[in-house]
Amino acid sequence: MSHHMHSHSHAGAAGSPATPDHRRRLTIVVVITGIIVAAQLVGSIVTGSLALLTDTVHALTDLSGLVVALVAATLMLRPATAQRTWGFRRVEVIAALGQAVLLLVVGGYAVIEGVQRLFAPPVVPAGELLVFGVIGLCANLAGLLVLHGSREANLNLRAAFLEVLNDALGSLGVIVAAIVIWATGFQRADALAGLFIAALILPRAFVILRETIRVLMEFAPEGLDLEEVRRHLVAVDHVVEVHDLHASAVSTGLPVLTAHVVLDDECFTDGHAQQVLRAMRECVDQHFDVAHTTFQLEAPGFHAGGHACSVPQEAGK
Repeated sequence: MSHHMHSHSHAGAAGSPATPDHRRRLTIVVVITGIIVAAQLVGSIVTGSLALLTDTVHALTDLSGLVVALVAATLMLRPATAQRTWGFRRVEVIAALGQAVLLLVVGGYAVIEGVQRLFAPPVVPAGELLVFGVIGLCANLAGLLVLHGSREANLNLRAAFLEVLNDALGSLGVIVAAIVIWATGFQRADALAGLFIAALILPRAFVILRETIRVLMEFAPEGLDLEEVRRHLVAVDHVVEVHDLHASAVSTGLPVLTAHVVLDDECFTDGHAQQVLRAMRECVDQHFDVAHTTFQLEAPGFHAGGHACSVPQEAGK
């Protein structure tokens, strides 16, 4: 009879951590952004401004991203099942990845079009450009106020907040361009504003892309040092060895940790195994930000048998 057991623990709850409902905030921002898109589309047609057109496309991308975020927030609330053991928690990561790709496309378009217009700047009416820029800025500020309180809740909402923030800065760029054209007649200010908006879009897209890929590739959560985790677990009384140590994140706020832990032989005969298990749980809860832990307890020599020959021996490999 082999001496091993599995243990699962969830920080703060017996089940999966509750997913907060952010749909109301997202719905309000979707409506506001829809109004921005409609107003700026009219403005870009009336004025022929690249800055306003770029900001309109940016806002349209933001609108599609926010709609995806709203759908993701809805799916994330669906309960787990026997086939979908984490429910739809990872949908927010996939949604953020889609937004990042869309932003890269828009940013690339703005760069190409902006450079072309620097060489052949069209005439842009400053007054109308200013009006539509102010409308866009006011609406974006309203969206930022709505999302401000929940912007760090998960990757999906963070992406949505950053989209609206950058859209607000884009509207500010449109306003500055309008003022410059009105005061000096320098028509290239419109193309420069378009390039400015592109410069806002691209770095943000790469940051979101990097973070979502990190989750999808199941890298260890940022800030969690697995070697430090190993040292803490080995320091627990009766723990002989820790191997097959892995950590990843299912979604924002749901990091998971698994490990095989070798205990002294007597722990399985004198009842110490459960005490050691509790001590390890307390150790992880106190020192690390991990929502879900799974420990497999093993007697010395168990791993050397035929059960785990093909399993990597070191964390992260």
